[in-house]
Amino acid sequence: MLETAVGCMTESARIAERRLGVLQPAIEILDSHRTMAVSTLRSDGWPQTTIVGYANDGWTVYFLIFRMSQKFANIERDNRISIAISSDANYLSDIKAVYAGAHASEVTDERERALAWALLSKRHPNLGDFGFPDQADAALMRAACKYVSILDYSQGIGHTEALIVGDNGSAAKG
Repeated sequence: MLETAVGCMTESARIAERRLGVLQPAIEILDSHRTMAVSTLRSDGWPQTTIVGYANDGWTVYFLIFRMSQKFANIERDNRISIAISSDANYLSDIKAVYAGAHASEVTDERERALAWALLSKRHPNLGDFGFPDQADAALMRAACKYVSILDYSQGIGHTEALIVGDNGSAAKG
């Protein structure tokens, strides 16, 4: 069983949900993509959005950023971020997306760093060419999703659901 940080859904919880056939649609979307938009707040109050590769363990999203980046400075100053994940749908009725407000922090625990790197390497095989990042240059980040919106236009144009993810990784209608 893989245990991650507090507030994360454990791998065993995800397996149990899959067995019951009730995997949260937002997790399905998170599991099926590789890139996301991350929005942070700059020091002047303006938003900054960039694209990063990610991997997730339930509601916990891992990504890698350079320490010298504006994104890292923004997160150090204010750890509230917004993420957006979707694919480019050919038809309006095919749109499915996840938007989430999250708290981001650097992963410093060695066990969790190893887990995060394994997840990222599996989702992004090209990372294997670079090896485990040097902590002096890059920060391995964790985003703990808190306020989640799911768009699913297959259920009707404009269909959205709001969830709040608890500290134990369970999600409730928001």
